[in-house]
This record gives sequence, C-alpha cells and structure tokens, in this order.
Amino acid sequence: MSEFIAHECGIVLLRLLKPLEYYIEKYNCAYHGLDMLYLLMEKQHNRGQDGAGVVSVKLDVEPGYKYLDRIRSNVDSPIIDIFQKIYEPLRTLETNNSPLLYDGEYLKQNIPFISELYLGHLRYGTYGKYQIEYVHPHLRQSNWRTRTLALAGNFNLTNSKQLFQDLINYGQHPIETSDTVTVLEKLGYYLDEMNNDLYEKFKAEGYTKAEISPMIADNLDIASIVRKATQNFDGGYVIAGVLGHGDSFVFRDPRGIRPAYYYMNDEFFVVTSERPPIQTAFNAKTDDIKEMPAGHVLILKKNAKLSIVPYIEHIPEKKSCSFEHIYFSRGTDRDIYKERKMLGAMLAEPILKAIDNDIENTVFTYIPNTSTVAFLGLYAEIEKWLDSQKKEKILSLINTDKNITDKDLRDILNSHARADTLVVKDLKHRTFITKESKRNGLASHVYDVTYGVVRPNIDRVVAIDDSIVRGTTLQKSIITMLNRLEPKEIIIASTAPQIRYPDCYGIDMAKLEEFIAFQAAIALLKEHHQDKLIKYVYDKCKEQDSLPDDKLENYVSLIYKPFTDDEITRKIEELVTPLGNKTKLTIIFQTLEGLHKVLVDNKGDWYFTGDFPTIGGYRIINNAFINYYEGRDQRAYF
Repeated sequence: MSEFIAHECGIVLLRLLKPLEYYIEKYNCAYHGLDMLYLLMEKQHNRGQDGAGVVSVKLDVEPGYKYLDRIRSNVDSPIIDIFQKIYEPLRTLETNNSPLLYDGEYLKQNIPFISELYLGHLRYGTYGKYQIEYVHPHLRQSNWRTRTLALAGNFNLTNSKQLFQDLINYGQHPIETSDTVTVLEKLGYYLDEMNNDLYEKFKAEGYTKAEISPMIADNLDIASIVRKATQNFDGGYVIAGVLGHGDSFVFRDPRGIRPAYYYMNDEFFVVTSERPPIQTAFNAKTDDIKEMPAGHVLILKKNAKLSIVPYIEHIPEKKSCSFEHIYFSRGTDRDIYKERKMLGAMLAEPILKAIDNDIENTVFTYIPNTSTVAFLGLYAEIEKWLDSQKKEKILSLINTDKNITDKDLRDILNSHARADTLVVKDLKHRTFITKESKRNGLASHVYDVTYGVVRPNIDRVVAIDDSIVRGTTLQKSIITMLNRLEPKEIIIASTAPQIRYPDCYGIDMAKLEEFIAFQAAIALLKEHHQDKLIKYVYDKCKEQDSLPDDKLENYVSLIYKPFTDDEITRKIEELVTPLGNKTKLTIIFQTLEGLHKVLVDNKGDWYFTGDFPTIGGYRIINNAFINYYEGRDQRAYF
C-alpha cells in the first residue's frame, strides 16, 4: 500500500505441553519455548511496530516463588528490546557454562520467563497513543492464582463508553477508560464472581480453604465468564487471556471480523493472528492449521484439555475483514497469495481497455511492496491475453497464401508485456512511526523512480497498488515522481474498490473527510449545486443520536448516490493530479463484483459499501459525518 494506514495488532498464545525437562533433553536448550515465541512474534512483526509485550505463567510453582512475569516495550524494535532483556540471565548462565542451565526446576523457580505458558502481543497504536501503559498484555494480578488474569488482543470496540458505564454499575471505580482495561475488568468481574461462587459452594461442602483453591482452578467455567462479559460487546476482536493457575483462552467476535488460527502437536499448542507464522515455526502443513470459528471461545485448561465452544446463542453471518486479505496479512499465506493474484488479474480487462490494447508502448509496474503479488496476477493475465492474440495472428497467417517465415513467427512469439520496477520505496523512511501532522511532508521523499526504462512521450505507465485511501501519496509523491519519466499517460490501478466509509473495528480509518472518494463526492455535489443534500444528511445523522439500534441507517450513503462510480473516479483523478501536471492520469478501481468474486469467504466490505457488520458501525458513521460537517478534527470513535 503506497499510503500510510495504521495496521492490525498481533497475538501469540503458546503453551508447552511437556515438562521443561523434555525440551532440555530433546533440544539441549532450556529456553526452546522462548525461541519459538520469539519466532512467532517476529514473523508477525508486520502487525505491530509501536510496542510489544510478553506474559509468562509458570505452572505448579511452589509458594514463595513468582508464578507470573511480564515485560513490555514501546521503543524502536520493541521485539528485540524485550527478548534481549528476557534472555539476559540465560546468556549469563551460558557464558559461565553453568550446569543450572539444564536444571528445569531451578530455572523455573529462579529465572523469569522460563515457564510453560506464554502470551505475546504486537501493537499498532491505531488511535495515536503510544505510551507504555497502552502496550499489551494488560494484567490484573492477585495472590489467588485463579483470580489473576492477563489479557492481550487485536480489537476495537465501538461502545467503550457503554462498557465503561457497566463497570460503574457493578459498583467499581475504574481509573482508566481505555477499551483494553475495560475488557480486562469486565472479564475480571465475572472471574471474581465465579471464584466467589465456587468458594462458597466448596466451603458449604466442608472443604478447607487450602483444599478449595485447587478445586476452584479445576472447576472454572471460562466459557460462562466470556459469555457474560461479552453480552454488550460491539466491535471486531480476537482477545486472548491467561489465568495465573495455567488455564488459557481466546475468543473471536461473532462476525469473525478479526482473524485467528490455532495448531496443536505433541509438544505445543499455539494461537496466532495469522497462519504463516505457525507454518514457519512448526513446519506445519497448511491444512493442519485451523481457523478459529467466529463467536467461539477456545479454552485450553491447565491439564492441556482443549475445547472450542460458542459463547453466544445465535452466530450471525461471517463478515471477516477483507482488508486483511487485500493488504494487512502476510502474502505468504496460501489462500491470501492466491486471492491477491486473482485481485490483480481482475484488473487486466479494464486496463487493456484503458490502453487500447497497446501492450507494445506500455510499461507495467507496481507501487511497493505488498502489491507485488497482485502485480504478478495482473501480468499473468495480460500475458494470457497476449497468447490469445498471438494464436489469432498465427492462424491468420496460416489461412493466407503467404509463405510464413521464421521472422514472422519470431516477431509474433517474442511479443511480451513490459514489466519493470519503476517505483522504489526508500526503506530508511519509516513513516509508520511519524506523527500524522508530519506525514504529508515526508510523503514526497519516501519514493524514487527508476530512470531510463520509460520512453518519454511514447510509453504509458501502468502501476498497480493495493488501495487508494487518502490520495495524499499519489498526489505528493507517486505521480510527481512518475512524471519525471515523461510518460505519455499514467494509469494507477487499485486492487480494492473506492474506500468510502470509516472503519471502526481496528484499522485507523476514522475520519470521513480524509477519504479521497468522499472528497470527490462532496466536490461533485457542490459542482452540481446539490449542497442541500449535505445538510440533509447531517440532520439525519443528528436525529439518529437518540434512536434505538433497530432504527439506525447509513444516511451517509446518500452523499454518493447521485453519481456513478466512474463519475467519482474521474473527480478523484482531478483531485490527486498535482498542480501543473501535464501528463494524463487515469485511475482504475476494482469493482465490488470483482472483490466478491475473489473473496468469497471474506465478506467484510463495509469500507466500500457502508454495510457495517454491527450496530456500532452505524453509530460511528453518523459520528464521522457530524464531525466532518461541524469541522471537528477528531476520530469518530475513541
């Protein structure tokens, strides 16, 4: 994706299923579990560069020793930072050739993070807050292990204020308003409640306090806790938790908006946000790694018994985030790789039409780097079309009386689409950690172009990109840079349709006025003297503030209704064309039909259609338009 857009967080839940001595003997290493955790987190580094954290739980440790460790970092390269600190005492033992390095009991009691259960997290600060207290995992600690809870997630809730009020109604006095802490306390409330109920039950049966504690651990009903705590949740989420005595769990939102995968062998159980890290770490086959079902909670008890059960009565239609497949998740996943190639291939027909089938005078390229796979799909489809043209030419020659020469055949068969790397990203520019106010200023310096490939005033340039969100990078960098090559025409093709609506489920696309498609629609309304529609939509959005959930509608869709997709695209071309630009600019967007044809099982398309998967989405779009109309420069959710 050529433009900055905040990413998704990543999680790792890792459980060692054998005693520590097993791993020491087999791998001659006391920290094999930590090595696997590091690999799983590093392979999801694309999902979190603002912070990282790890919690570990030691099973069956004797009283007097710590049973839980936590470390977090928000410095540059946070994964490296935390693991350097975690490994430090182990490196000391290695340096001294200490035999204690192979003493599992000693290590577990005395060395932090030598344990059987890990919860790792990679964070993207999707709402502009990067302080260490916002880095996961969050911790609710107690001397009673069954009341100790650590939580990490990839999520955003649209109704955090309501959930915060729930805590107040419980009689609590929350000291933080972040949705992560709110979720932690909601689960903690029902965890405490179940602990209390079980304590009273076993006490009434005549057991001593010391006997009751392990009995509570064996009888905690995590599914019930999750079911009660999530009754009012609205949003997209995958949330993982570990309890101090060794139980662990992961639950996914009912629509399956956020992704999660799990795998189990004889030695490990693991849950991650993406599938390829598991394949890499465990050399596992694709089909052996399972996608976690939406609306379910996965529970791994301390005794390693696994269960996956629904935590809501009726699970709605799945609406997985399509942006995960277009851009966010790693393209090394088998299914995502195929989908991205298909998305690129779907653009071949409109591109051929735009260049009037003139392959000879067209250079095909991509805007780095995640669009490379889609580019391969586009190029393969163009070559397939060329093959059909070659066949027709050869048959035409055969059907004439003219003698076919070797040169005739070579001229036909040597015709290929021209593919070159024209746009190069300068990796030294790390725009993902740049303040939003400074990002536009850096945009013009992030990219460079390859000179000497494009024939001035003869060749067209076709560049494929994942998506066009704000148009800022196109205007301030890409088009300006490509113009230096003096092409006859620049064509930018997006594998995603026009992005028209905010996301409120984890991606930082919360300001309606930033979308170039929205800017284009507003400009067209004003040009056509339909300004009254803007005020009408504002009034409707304000009216919905007090309406019940079942009465909510997306009135913002009316802003786009007077115009065709092509009309909005032509206006986008005008808006992103730099002043003084003389080269013709053409933009091609993926169609919704094309998107749905490719992403058959991932139907979350609300950013394109306004068809939000939860009620909270409709409240967010109302807030976004009200903010725009009233001139408030703030996100539509908090």
